[in-house]
Amino acid sequence: MKNTFLIFIVLFELLMISCVQQNQKPVEKAVAKAEWAIVIHGGAGKINPDDFTAEKEKACREKLTEALETGGNILKSGGTSLDAVEATIRILEDSPLFNAGKGAVFNADGQNELDAAIMDGKTMKAGAVANVKTIKNPISAARKVMENSPHVMLIKEGAEKFASEQGLEIVDPSWFFTQERWDALQKARLRELEQKPDETKKGGTVGAVALDKSGNLAAGTSTGGMTNKKYGRVGDSPIIGAGTYANNATCGISATGHGEYFITNVVAYDISARMQYLGESLDNAANYVVNSKLKSQNASGGLVAMDKNGNISMPFNSDGMFRGFLKAKEKPQVYIFKEE
Repeated sequence: MKNTFLIFIVLFELLMISCVQQNQKPVEKAVAKAEWAIVIHGGAGKINPDDFTAEKEKACREKLTEALETGGNILKSGGTSLDAVEATIRILEDSPLFNAGKGAVFNADGQNELDAAIMDGKTMKAGAVANVKTIKNPISAARKVMENSPHVMLIKEGAEKFASEQGLEIVDPSWFFTQERWDALQKARLRELEQKPDETKKGGTVGAVALDKSGNLAAGTSTGGMTNKKYGRVGDSPIIGAGTYANNATCGISATGHGEYFITNVVAYDISARMQYLGESLDNAANYVVNSKLKSQNASGGLVAMDKNGNISMPFNSDGMFRGFLKAKEKPQVYIFKEE
């Protein structure tokens, strides 16, 4: 009887020690700061190997690699994270492969409406444009708003007028036309008439986060939004704190997915706040928000993130996400499918 009691006491003490340890915050090992780094995405969604020809997969991987190398070369030569983010996203905006710029999807009126945002982690300044139809590179317009205006966001004709005054390239709306996106709109319209669920392959939004040699973070995102979107809809991409955020004290974030959920959950800022207030690592915070919080709401999507030391996280809860990263003295790493 006495031995049984002693065993009970020992087990109880072990249980108490375990509970205390579980409630303690894990002590993270010191991580050497990266000299510079960049991480990008080209959208998350219904991205399955069976939907890709060998040629299309090759083209996507090559374009993502080109974008990484463009930003990487700027960072390697001592350029700023802002310059790297803008230049990288411009490469993706000019490609018809992704839902931004040239490859933007069509809204319900058969038009391309573009959104973009950029944020400086050093100054905490940000700029954004929304529902623009004639600005060739919305990410550059977002940066002009940040640097050359007293505002954070400009929309529609006002944003286009401002971009023109800033000397940015203005194009006819037809420049953004691609047959693939037009065909997707027709399919979405038909399914809507038939009152069938929308099976449009979501994804394509592009974004980047960079850390430069001075230790400054920057993040940017650009998108064409959702196929068949109505009523001047704006998603999370140009909303600071939702789809785009950067803070030198914590991290930079660029998101992609079902924008409405990313807005209501303030996803990008939530990750930064969890790091700042709870002491969570970047990867723990990002994975919790994407694979627990958002997933519990049936919200599909993902994001790319980088902390102040150059640590990278690329969580997503969809079938796939175009993504990749490049660090100093390393080769570009590019992924598309979940299994990679």
